[in-house]
This record gives sequence, C-alpha cells and structure tokens, in this order.
Amino acid sequence: MGEIKVSPDYNWFRSTVPLKKIIVDDDDSKIWSLYDAGPRSIRCPLIFLPPVSGTADVFFRQILALTGWGYRVIALQYPVYWDHLEFCDGFRKLLDHLQLDKVHLFGASLGGFLAQKFAEYTHKSPRVHSLILCNSFSDTSIFNQTWTANSFWLMPAFMLKKIVLGNFSSGPVDPMMADAIDFMVDRLESLGQSELASRLTLNCQNSYVEPHKIRDIPVTIMDVFDQSALSTEAKEEMYKLYPNARRAHLKTGGNFPYLCRSAEVNLYVQIHLLQFHGTKYAAIDPSMVSAEELEVQKGNLSISQEEP
Repeated sequence: MGEIKVSPDYNWFRSTVPLKKIIVDDDDSKIWSLYDAGPRSIRCPLIFLPPVSGTADVFFRQILALTGWGYRVIALQYPVYWDHLEFCDGFRKLLDHLQLDKVHLFGASLGGFLAQKFAEYTHKSPRVHSLILCNSFSDTSIFNQTWTANSFWLMPAFMLKKIVLGNFSSGPVDPMMADAIDFMVDRLESLGQSELASRLTLNCQNSYVEPHKIRDIPVTIMDVFDQSALSTEAKEEMYKLYPNARRAHLKTGGNFPYLCRSAEVNLYVQIHLLQFHGTKYAAIDPSMVSAEELEVQKGNLSISQEEP
C-alpha cells in the first residue's frame, strides 16, 4: 500500500520543487496551490489541472520528466469555487499574477472540462494556446447528477468521498494501476469538505462546452481503452466536438494514466508540444531542443499516434 507516496521519485519531487500558495481574489480564503518548475524564461508554459480527487502533486511524474527535458511546467490545485464563471475569473487573475499571457493546458477529467470552459471564457482575448484533454468530457450531464449539484455543499466529507470513490476502478487491475489508485485515495483523504463539495459541484453543475468558441485551438484528446469513469458515449462526444483533434490512445491506464502510464503520457505530451517548438509559444527552452533528437524521438515512437 502507498508505494508511490514512499517512492524515491516522489520524495525527490517533494524535496526539490516547492509548493507555492497564491491568493488572487478579494476573498483571502481562496488559495491557489501550485508547483512551478522549469526555466522561468518560458512565457507559455504547460499547466496541469487535476481531477476532482486530485491535488497538484498527482502530476509529479510529468513535472520531473518534462522539466528534465527543458519544459516549464506548472501543476495547480484549485481554491474553493462554486461555479464555472467564478473559477474562470479566478484562473484568469492567477495567470495575470504569474504574468503569463498564453498557456498550454493539460486537464484530467474535471480539469479538462475546466480547461475547455476557460478557453471558451477567454475566446475574445485568448489565453489558451492549446489543450490536452485526458479522460475528459464536454458536458456535465453525462454524470446524471445535475439535480444534486446544488446540494453537495450540505453533505459531510465522508459522503462526498464515497461519491468520488464510487468512480474508482473496483475490478482487478495491474500493480501500477493499483498503486495509482492508492495514491489518489490518499490525495482524496487530504481534501476538506468544502474543497470536495465545490469540485463535485463544478463537475456536475449543468454546463457544456460551446465548441465554436474554441475551434481554432490545437487539441489532443488522450484517453484509455480499458475501464475508466468515462462512458464510451462521452468519449465519442469529445471526438465529434473536436473532429480535427489529435488522438492519443492508451491501451490501459484506467482513470489515472499520468500516474501509472507516465512514460506514455509524457511522450504524448511532448508530441503535442512539438508543433510549437521554434515559436514564441514554445513551452521548452530553445537551447534544449535538438532537431536531430526530435527526429529520433518521432522515429522511435512505438505507440500509435492516430491523426484524424
């Protein structure tokens, strides 16, 4: 139990990358927690947004690998926001505070939905340069809980945790996936009642993405073929919404591929970001890019990258 939490990689990450806390709203209780790693000279970093059960450190394997290759990566943890507009406004203020005009967003599940809503919210003055949507969705009605969304704030923490745990894999899984689930359960335990209630509210509040507002943004849809909380219908809906998106399929990985299939996820992230190398929206330090290395990397890609 808890293999990831005691792993050398995780301990190295916690001891070398500081957790920052930032307040950008008038309400002092709304605290953004984030890890910001990699070269500060990069003005268009990749930002990771976690799922309902996640904290900023669930992306530690991406942070360690990508910063090692010269990328600037930020992993976030949300304050307590009760609606999508409030979240988008707070996130915009955070980017202003960090002096970031445009960013690439990687969102997992709820994080992916919020990334799409933020891109939609800022479409007139774009702040999102590209999206990677991992096991994500475009319409909250898929959870059939829009009618309970307004009552999560009343529920005790143990009941909220039970709701979230109901979406975790319960069948047989391989050891790496079992470790990932253990780690996410541990992260879930660290969240308070208001944090959980607000995230579940954002996850289930009646809302959908308006694709015409974000159709010009490059998108990669990353999903798994094995058991996850997302239905096949929800995945198909995402493909329809983004017909020109790149598709990154993982044969296995469950709900948390960034933890248990991190090498594949990291490779797909690199492939996605490759298209911006050499532009002002590159998320990588130019001195770390070698054309020859990139060619070798593309040539060695053994997992299938499906272009529409």
